Amino acid sequence: MPNIPSDYENIFERKLSLAERSRMAILVAVIGYFTLIGWVVALVIYDKHQSSLASFHLRQSLGLIITGAILSLIPLVGWVLNIGVFIGWVIGIFSAIQGQECKVPLLGDFYQRHLDFIQ
Repeated sequence: MPNIPSDYENIFERKLSLAERSRMAILVAVIGYFTLIGWVVALVIYDKHQSSLASFHLRQSLGLIITGAILSLIPLVGWVLNIGVFIGWVIGIFSAIQGQECKVPLLGDFYQRHLDFIQ
């Protein structure tokens, strides 16, 4: 088995610099927007690297996932309203990539208040 250089030590166990923590928070925020599986993966990573940016976007993305799922159950009207969920998803992912906390239009405040179990 080859010798692994020290650069590749377990990233979850070592202390990260400020720049690395910022990149990790952005990574967690972006991963959380990609399906429910991505959200669960982001939550697992978030458990080791907690930040306000990551928790903000985890709440926003979970809210969008739940809203999209509920609207998908309503024929025609719900499907059309899912276009708004898609627009919110695009806004959320772009703000996550930029490292900003930009709330989703209309429901962003609701998501932040009621999905507060993600600290």
